[in-house]
Amino acid sequence: MASKKGESKPVNVPLVIVLAILPVAGGLIWYANKRAGEPSPTPAAVTAEAKAYVKNLGLSGVEMKATENFAGAAVVEVTGKISNNGDRALSRVDLNCVFYDVNGLVVLRERVPIVRTTLKPGETKPFRLPFEGVSQNWNQVLPQLVIAQIVFE
Repeated sequence: MASKKGESKPVNVPLVIVLAILPVAGGLIWYANKRAGEPSPTPAAVTAEAKAYVKNLGLSGVEMKATENFAGAAVVEVTGKISNNGDRALSRVDLNCVFYDVNGLVVLRERVPIVRTTLKPGETKPFRLPFEGVSQNWNQVLPQLVIAQIVFE
């Protein structure tokens, strides 16, 4: 059937939407693949100044508990307090948390911030560190907690 002069063909709306989304989706996939090939940035090493200051930091009341998240996976949570017993204000403190198996082999090493806002001299703040994906082979013991970075204000 021939179309009459002046009549327009109907536009297939779903096709138009798909054609508009395809370039965006392609760009996102390209970007994700490009980023996956890049090495992750190496965390800053502990400076000599920070190493000397570590003796002024105290961890207390450190406890651990394991629970299940909504998907049924185990979540290990470490809580406690950090005290700044020195004379300098800190803007960030990171810990390396190292989980071991029963043979003493590392099953998870994760660097996490425990101070993200100012920790003034003489001040104590609570922290909470949740960990998902800890291996089933984990020895169920509190992970080793090591100061990984201190950033002074």
